[in-house]
Amino acid sequence: MARLLDGRKNDKEIQEEISLRPKRLSEYVGQEDLKSNFKVFIGAALHRDESLDHILLYGPPGLGKTTLANIIANEMGANIHIVNGPSIEKTGDLASILTSLEPGDVLFIDEIHRIPRIVEEVLYSAMEDFKLSIIISKESGAKELNLQLPPFTLIGATTRAGDLSSPLRARFGITEKLQYYTVEEISKIVKRTASVYSTEIDDDASLEIAKRSRGTPRIANRLFRRVRDFANYEGKDIISLNNAKTALKALKVDDIGLDDVDIRYLKTLIERFNGGPVGLEVLSNTIGEEAMNLEDVYEPYLLQIGFIDRTSRGRVATELAYKHLKITHQNKLF
Repeated sequence: MARLLDGRKNDKEIQEEISLRPKRLSEYVGQEDLKSNFKVFIGAALHRDESLDHILLYGPPGLGKTTLANIIANEMGANIHIVNGPSIEKTGDLASILTSLEPGDVLFIDEIHRIPRIVEEVLYSAMEDFKLSIIISKESGAKELNLQLPPFTLIGATTRAGDLSSPLRARFGITEKLQYYTVEEISKIVKRTASVYSTEIDDDASLEIAKRSRGTPRIANRLFRRVRDFANYEGKDIISLNNAKTALKALKVDDIGLDDVDIRYLKTLIERFNGGPVGLEVLSNTIGEEAMNLEDVYEPYLLQIGFIDRTSRGRVATELAYKHLKITHQNKLF
């Protein structure tokens, strides 16, 4: 089956996500404390006719960091430039981006924790003093080039805030963590998505999708599209609770949102490694999934719902995981 939780996205998925994104804070569902703070920060910056302070957004994938960055730019009346951290390989790449900015622009760097350290160091003066300082090597010796940059706002997004260096973290004036969404909030998002797709959905059906979406809008939207496929295939114009349950069962997404990768992860941890502790690399190799994908995409939710613990010796399955899988300590398989 297609991995509904895989952190990687293709171009079609990206375009579909863009069409579903709200444009204003008033349209953004959930993250109420964060929204309240940004109303103040944005309002104050507009009152002073200044650029917004640099912002770091962190949290598991799919919670709306890119959406929020676009909303902030819209609220500020600014243009936004979006780049991916790994694509900035050299200082010249960053210099080209920075020198193209206009006053008040927003520069959004996704996966900012993955930019090379030598590139990161160029950001320091750009963020603090709006100056670009780079070393140009010539045969006669190195020469430092200093350029004045217009005031801009850098928004960095990461799933791994701990991987950012202290000097870089310290240069963000605003740091906000995105939390998992409630079932009710996800249900509202599913209904909004259905409306964008001109599809009717019963309240019970949107709630069922929400319960299995791991508190993550991106997953909710993907599940909705697949549920819609099953309903349309059967000639249904309105998605019912029965349509939703049938589709989600076929997709192997259980009643709390665990898919086949989650189940293999937990069963391997319990049945093969006696519940742990076991290292992530060993688990990754055993079930044939990338370690980074497990750590960034799957483990945060398993930790959130209390199914695993991370210890200094490795991953450990909790009693809740045994109970959910209906495995007792006496009937584990080895």
